[in-house]
Amino acid sequence: MNFRLRTSKYVEEKLKLLQASTNLTPNILSRIAVSLSLKIPEKPDPSLIRDSNGIEFNRNTLTGEFDYVYKALITQHAKTEIADEEYFPDLFNAHLERGIEILDNEYKHAGNYEKLIINLLQK
Repeated sequence: MNFRLRTSKYVEEKLKLLQASTNLTPNILSRIAVSLSLKIPEKPDPSLIRDSNGIEFNRNTLTGEFDYVYKALITQHAKTEIADEEYFPDLFNAHLERGIEILDNEYKHAGNYEKLIINLLQK
Protein backbone atom coordinates (compact mmCIF):
# COMPACT_ATOMS: atom_id res chain seq x y z
CA MET A 1 0.00 0.00 0.00
CA ASN A 2 1.47 3.34 -1.06
CA PHE A 3 1.06 6.30 1.26
CA ARG A 4 3.05 8.81 -0.78
CA LEU A 5 2.13 10.77 -3.88
CA ARG A 6 4.53 12.88 -5.93
CA THR A 7 2.92 15.47 -8.16
CA SER A 8 4.18 16.65 -11.52
CA LYS A 9 6.29 19.78 -11.70
CA TYR A 10 3.31 21.44 -13.43
CA VAL A 11 1.03 20.72 -10.46
CA GLU A 12 3.69 21.91 -8.03
CA GLU A 13 4.02 25.23 -9.87
CA LYS A 14 0.25 25.74 -10.06
CA LEU A 15 -0.14 24.93 -6.36
CA LYS A 16 2.55 27.45 -5.44
CA LEU A 17 0.95 30.17 -7.58
CA LEU A 18 -2.52 29.47 -6.21
CA GLN A 19 -1.22 29.34 -2.65
CA ALA A 20 0.43 32.75 -3.09
CA SER A 21 -2.80 34.17 -4.49
CA THR A 22 -5.30 32.57 -2.10
CA ASN A 23 -3.32 31.80 1.08
CA LEU A 24 -4.79 28.29 0.97
CA THR A 25 -2.35 25.47 1.68
CA PRO A 26 -1.38 23.03 -1.11
CA ASN A 27 -3.31 20.17 0.52
CA ILE A 28 -6.56 22.20 0.58
CA LEU A 29 -6.02 23.36 -3.00
CA SER A 30 -5.39 19.72 -3.98
CA ARG A 31 -8.66 18.62 -2.38
CA ILE A 32 -10.53 21.32 -4.29
CA ALA A 33 -8.78 20.31 -7.52
CA VAL A 34 -9.70 16.63 -7.09
CA SER A 35 -13.30 17.63 -6.40
CA LEU A 36 -13.42 19.71 -9.59
CA SER A 37 -12.00 16.82 -11.59
CA LEU A 38 -14.68 14.48 -10.25
CA LYS A 39 -17.31 16.68 -11.89
CA ILE A 40 -16.03 15.62 -15.33
CA PRO A 41 -17.69 12.33 -16.34
CA GLU A 42 -14.66 10.80 -18.08
CA LYS A 43 -12.09 8.93 -16.02
CA PRO A 44 -8.72 10.72 -16.05
CA ASP A 45 -5.85 8.81 -17.62
CA PRO A 46 -3.01 8.29 -15.11
CA SER A 47 -0.59 7.76 -18.02
CA LEU A 48 -1.05 11.42 -19.00
CA ILE A 49 0.66 12.65 -15.82
CA ARG A 50 3.52 14.76 -17.08
CA ASP A 51 6.25 13.67 -14.64
CA SER A 52 6.85 13.06 -10.95
CA ASN A 53 9.21 15.94 -10.21
CA GLY A 54 6.87 17.96 -8.00
CA ILE A 55 5.81 18.04 -4.37
CA GLU A 56 5.64 14.83 -2.38
CA PHE A 57 2.54 14.46 -0.23
CA ASN A 58 1.66 11.98 2.46
CA ARG A 59 -1.72 10.35 1.84
CA ASN A 60 -3.03 11.53 5.21
CA THR A 61 -2.03 15.13 4.40
CA LEU A 62 -4.11 15.08 1.24
CA THR A 63 -7.16 13.13 2.33
CA GLY A 64 -7.04 13.35 6.12
CA GLU A 65 -9.97 11.87 7.97
CA PHE A 66 -11.92 11.79 4.70
CA ASP A 67 -9.75 9.19 2.95
CA TYR A 68 -12.63 6.71 2.73
CA VAL A 69 -14.88 9.44 1.33
CA TYR A 70 -12.36 10.31 -1.39
CA LYS A 71 -11.91 6.63 -2.23
CA ALA A 72 -15.69 6.16 -2.42
CA LEU A 73 -16.08 9.22 -4.65
CA ILE A 74 -13.28 8.14 -6.98
CA THR A 75 -14.62 4.56 -7.06
CA GLN A 76 -18.11 5.80 -7.87
CA HIS A 77 -16.69 8.08 -10.56
CA ALA A 78 -14.79 5.15 -12.11
CA LYS A 79 -18.01 3.08 -12.07
CA THR A 80 -16.05 0.02 -11.05
CA GLU A 81 -14.36 -1.34 -7.96
CA ILE A 82 -10.80 -0.11 -7.68
CA ALA A 83 -7.97 -1.52 -5.62
CA ASP A 84 -6.38 0.65 -2.99
CA GLU A 85 -3.13 0.65 -4.99
CA GLU A 86 -4.97 2.03 -8.02
CA TYR A 87 -6.85 4.63 -5.98
CA PHE A 88 -3.76 6.11 -4.31
CA PRO A 89 -1.57 7.42 -5.77
CA ASP A 90 -2.58 6.65 -9.38
CA LEU A 91 -6.19 7.78 -9.73
CA PHE A 92 -5.97 10.40 -7.01
CA ASN A 93 -2.96 11.93 -8.76
CA ALA A 94 -4.68 11.77 -12.17
CA HIS A 95 -7.66 13.65 -10.73
CA LEU A 96 -5.29 16.13 -9.10
CA GLU A 97 -3.44 16.69 -12.38
CA ARG A 98 -6.67 17.32 -14.28
CA GLY A 99 -8.33 19.28 -11.50
CA ILE A 100 -5.47 21.71 -10.86
CA GLU A 101 -5.80 22.96 -14.42
CA ILE A 102 -9.52 23.54 -13.87
CA LEU A 103 -8.87 25.28 -10.55
CA ASP A 104 -6.20 27.51 -12.10
CA ASN A 105 -8.58 28.48 -14.90
CA GLU A 106 -11.34 29.19 -12.39
CA TYR A 107 -9.00 31.45 -10.43
CA LYS A 108 -7.89 33.31 -13.57
CA HIS A 109 -11.54 33.78 -14.56
CA ALA A 110 -12.53 34.99 -11.09
CA GLY A 111 -9.59 37.32 -10.70
CA ASN A 112 -9.34 37.10 -6.91
CA TYR A 113 -9.81 34.72 -4.01
CA GLU A 114 -13.20 36.00 -2.89
CA LYS A 115 -14.74 35.70 -6.35
CA LEU A 116 -13.15 32.26 -6.78
CA ILE A 117 -14.84 30.96 -3.66
CA ILE A 118 -18.19 32.49 -4.66
CA ASN A 119 -17.90 30.94 -8.15
CA LEU A 120 -16.96 27.53 -6.77
CA LEU A 121 -19.86 27.55 -4.31
CA GLN A 122 -22.29 28.31 -7.14
CA LYS A 123 -21.20 25.30 -9.21
